Amino acid sequence: MLFRVDQSSSVSLADQIAVQIRAAIVSGDLAPGERLPPARELSVSLRVNMHTVLRAYQRLRDEELIEMRQGRGAYVREDAGALAVRVGELAMQLAEEARKLGLSPQDVHARIDRLMGGTA
Repeated sequence: MLFRVDQSSSVSLADQIAVQIRAAIVSGDLAPGERLPPARELSVSLRVNMHTVLRAYQRLRDEELIEMRQGRGAYVREDAGALAVRVGELAMQLAEEARKLGLSPQDVHARIDRLMGGTA
C-alpha cells in the first residue's frame, strides 16, 4: 500500500494519512486483520515525524477501525469495513452537530434509541 502526503495542504498530515487508510479499508485494499506499516517505517517513507503517523493511527483506533497491539503493531480490526467507516463518519457528524446545538450525550443517545426502536 502506497501512502502519500501533501506538505502544502491545509489538511493536517495525520488527517491525510488517516483518510488514506480509511479509503483503503473501504476499497478492500486493506483487509480485516491486515497489519499496517510500522509507524517508524511509514514516517521515514513519508518524511514526517513518527508522532504524526501515531496520531493518525490513534484516530483510527478511536474510530474502532484499527487496533494497536503493544510491541506488535497496528492491524485493521476484523469488524472494520465500508459499513464501519460510513457509520463512523455519520456518528462524527452527528456528534459535531449535537455539540453545536448544545445537546447532551444522553439526549442524543435517547433520540437514537427511539429512532432505532429502543425503549428510551
